[in-house]
Amino acid sequence: MTQQLATQPGPVTRESWRALVAVTVTVVAWASAFVAIRWVGKSYDAGPMALGRLGIGSLALGALLVTRGRWVAPTRREWVLLIGCGLAWFAVYNVALNAAEQRVDAGTTAMLVNIGPILIAVFAGILLGEGFPRWLLGGLVLAFAGAVLIGASTAQTDQADLLGVLLCIVAAVTYAIGVLTQKPVLRRLPALQVTWLACTIGAVACLPYLPALVRDAQAASGGPTTGLVYLGLVPTALAFVTWAYALARMNAGRLGVTTYLVPPMTIVMAAVLLDELPEALALVGGVVCLVGVALSRRRR
Repeated sequence: MTQQLATQPGPVTRESWRALVAVTVTVVAWASAFVAIRWVGKSYDAGPMALGRLGIGSLALGALLVTRGRWVAPTRREWVLLIGCGLAWFAVYNVALNAAEQRVDAGTTAMLVNIGPILIAVFAGILLGEGFPRWLLGGLVLAFAGAVLIGASTAQTDQADLLGVLLCIVAAVTYAIGVLTQKPVLRRLPALQVTWLACTIGAVACLPYLPALVRDAQAASGGPTTGLVYLGLVPTALAFVTWAYALARMNAGRLGVTTYLVPPMTIVMAAVLLDELPEALALVGGVVCLVGVALSRRRR
């Protein structure tokens, strides 16, 4: 009986694999978002693009919530955290990221935004009591070094002005705030409900951009508008649900490190879709990022 129980995979193992699949979907979708934003941004300004993306994402998530989800009434504290997440990660983050990518190339933006996991790991250890395992800290250092190599490589081909860099940092900070405010809410509320509420709150906060969105949509061709729809459906609706699912089953610091996979994926996608060929140093940085992610996930 003991041997039989030992050889059968338990619920924790199955949940771990599902969380890993969810993380993979999230990372690929978010990497594609950096490239899509760079392309759509030629026709849509930062604020209108954020409103369009969040509006489409909210509609898709709302339809999914009505048909397949369940509703749990949030407490007052949970509402405060949800509003904080929606304003920080969905509203401010998207506007800042879109504006940054009008000044900074996709690869450099991905690298700079990925200082966010460092903030997540540090604040999660302090505020959420997740601690600082040595493999997590070692992985953070190594992955950040890889991200710096990627940024150094892409900066050689595209000039990144100071405002663009500052906007990337704003996006990183609001990303970290969003994860930390989302994590406690996911302990009781369903991931789909949390994602829809945060996305809708972000969309409402961006409503002042509605007139500009209408003007940009009228002037834009079909390609960029299709890209905007993609941003709303895949990197927003789908990826944030899979992220929330994984976040509810993994600690925030360790999960945040996995997003270091985004910069090397962004470099490859930009090379194929935007004809931005990666330098050799960027490829080295991508490998270092992967090693850092693997190291951070090693168990003590």
